[in-house]
Order: sequence, then C-alpha cells, then structure tokens
Amino acid sequence: MKIADLPEAPLAALRRGGVIPAHPLALDADRRLDPRRQRALSRYYLDAGSIGLAVAVHTTQFEIRHHGLLEPVLTLAAEEAAAHPSSPFLVAGAIGETAQAVREAELARSLGYHAVLLGLAGHGSDEDALIAHCAAVAEVMPIVGFYLQTAVGGPVLPYRFWRRFAELDNVVAIKIAPFHRYRTLDVARAVVDSRADERITLYTGNDDHIVGDLLTRFTFMRDGAPVSVRIKGGLLGHWAVWTRRAVELLEAVQADGGTGAASDWLERDARTTEANAVLFDVANDFRGCIAGIHEVLRRQGLLEGIWCLDPEETMGPGQVEELDRICRDYPDLTDDAFVRENLARWLA
Repeated sequence: MKIADLPEAPLAALRRGGVIPAHPLALDADRRLDPRRQRALSRYYLDAGSIGLAVAVHTTQFEIRHHGLLEPVLTLAAEEAAAHPSSPFLVAGAIGETAQAVREAELARSLGYHAVLLGLAGHGSDEDALIAHCAAVAEVMPIVGFYLQTAVGGPVLPYRFWRRFAELDNVVAIKIAPFHRYRTLDVARAVVDSRADERITLYTGNDDHIVGDLLTRFTFMRDGAPVSVRIKGGLLGHWAVWTRRAVELLEAVQADGGTGAASDWLERDARTTEANAVLFDVANDFRGCIAGIHEVLRRQGLLEGIWCLDPEETMGPGQVEELDRICRDYPDLTDDAFVRENLARWLA
C-alpha cells in the first residue's frame, strides 16, 4: 500500500495537522485486557477531537506482543475508528528486527491501519542497515519515522540519515521526539533539503517542548530561496490524557498563525512542560511514565486501575503528590468536566 492508496479524508486530516494520542492499554485487576474500557478510551479520544489514534506504541506497552494482545488491541481501536464519523488516521507501532516489523506492518494493513510508526531502538548505528530496514517496511505500507530520545533507548540519528530517510517515497510523516533542539532541526532541514516537505508531515513527540514546537516556523534556504516547514500536530503519550484540552490548544495555535503575544505562548509552553514532567515522572527517570497516564485516566473513571503488564511498572516516588499539585494549580489543563459528561456513553 502506497501513500496514494490511502483514503482521502484521513490523509487530509494528517496533513492539516492534529492531535494523535498514543493509546494506553486498559487492564483489569488480573492484568488481563479490559475490552470495554479499551473501547471507551478510543471513543474518548475521537470524541475529544483527535484526528487519529496511535496503537501498539510505547504507551500501549510493548509487552503486548508477549501476551498475545497485539492483534486484539489493534482490532479494538480499528473497530472504534471505523464506527466514528471523523474518518481518523490510524497509526500502528512496528518494532523489532526487519522480519518482525514487516509482519506487524502486514497485520496493521490487514486491519485497516494507514501507517506504521517505525521504532528504531536497538537497531544500532549502521546507517545503510537502518535505511534498508525502513525501506523494507515501507514496501508494505506508508511509514511514520520516529526520532526517539536517547534517554529511553533511541539512537542518535544525524542529518544525513534523515535526509536519506525522507527520500524514501512511502514516508508519510515523522514524529520528532529526541528531546533535543539541535536534533529536531536536523529532521526539519532534512525534509526540506530532500524536497519532501509536501509529502512528509512533521509531528512533535518532544514532550519537553510541545507548544514551542507547534508555534515554530522552520525556515531553510533551498536553491537560493527560503523554504519553511511547520510541525503540524503531535503524536504524544502526553495527549493520552486531557485530550480535549490538547485539541483546543492545537486549534488555538493554528488560529493564531504566529500573531499572538510571545510571552503568553511561552508561559503556556512552560505550564504544559511542567505538567508533562509530572505525567512522565521525569524526577525518577521516567519510571512512572505509563502509570502516570493511567492514574489520570483512573481518576476520571476511564480506567479501573493503573495496572501495567509488568507488575513492577508503577508510579514513581512522589509522583502522586506532584500530580495532585498539577491538577490543583492548573485546572485549565484538565478536561474532567468533558469526561464526566460523556463517560457513561463511552463505557456503554
């Protein structure tokens, strides 16, 4: 499947830019899949205004592959997306060596997904091998590149890699998440220099600079003339909570067009980053980065508990208290009222 084969509506939404939450995994007290709440999460995100869903990614827990949950989880989200009138863009995570990633891409394609988010952690630094791996998966369906931060296992991928990657004709988007301004610039410049800026849509995964990424116009010289690109949306674990507020934030950025007061936006960026630091448990080296998301969803009633597949994966020391503080001090960042109004319908 090539980009040209994608349905018009979801592809247009991706290119226009929007909120794509990284979908969590709903488990019961026995750490088994809870299909009712898994569906409720998808309904929440889509009704909140998300333009898509990213499933089988880190926030979904990579371990689903060892528990026979990859296909069921992908299927549940695909069914909810198919039933929703917004025609969402569906992204499935694909990991592992090339044979595994190809199999996962084939599964995603068979279930109606539009692209795979291609994780490169653990693949080493051989640039030719990395490009060959990406090209093999891109033969199956469109791919979304993923620049993952080194703190959680991502490799350093220089400008030269991203230039070659952008030249692969079945790349539809790139999630930029190195948590590093210089490396973020490498990706943006590579897309411009490869003349792929109309085909490849940039999405932020930089949880430490979400608002700043969305506001920035990246301008580079090409053939003696300036060419600009923007990060059009976000594919974020952070946006798996308080999703209605994330949609409103992005809509405000798009409506502003860079004309608002810089100090106001910088303040909003700082508040968002502080909330993210608590959600992702930065103080404890990201120990509670999934459980923190679960805790917000538990408090809202979308999840029954914060259980992860790994019993050792839970919130970090002091994270609960910090979350209490964020919710108390920044109620404008939360969407509790929106969830409360719709929860019974989503859980039906």
